[in-house]
Amino acid sequence: MNIIKRLSVSEKALAIIAILQEKFGDLMFYQAGGCCEGTQPQCFEKGAFFPRTGDVCIGQIKGFDFWLDKDLFEYWKHAHFTLDVMDGIGAGGFSLETPFGKTFVVQYKIFTDEEVTQLEPVRLYSYD
Repeated sequence: MNIIKRLSVSEKALAIIAILQEKFGDLMFYQAGGCCEGTQPQCFEKGAFFPRTGDVCIGQIKGFDFWLDKDLFEYWKHAHFTLDVMDGIGAGGFSLETPFGKTFVVQYKIFTDEEVTQLEPVRLYSYD
């Protein structure tokens, strides 16, 4: 059985991530459930933002965790996420790519019933 990943990344997003990694070091991604930046994915220096207990890591990009708000995960758990980037500044500008005139976005694809049975496991955040 093939394990199906929940997360992928575009080449354009990888290029921005490389710039951010060079400038800031280790990174992390977090996609909230609707506050401040809406559901726009955010990029932070690793350790500059802490997920809440029960938030869900759906995968990694270049070894950096991609966390989802636990409620957002419940809504989108049957979808594949592709991290992409576009020109412009997001809703609030908290994310590291903002000074570069870029905004991370996610494109979604709903998994088929068969794919759902083959999804890689997720990891829940815990303070323990």
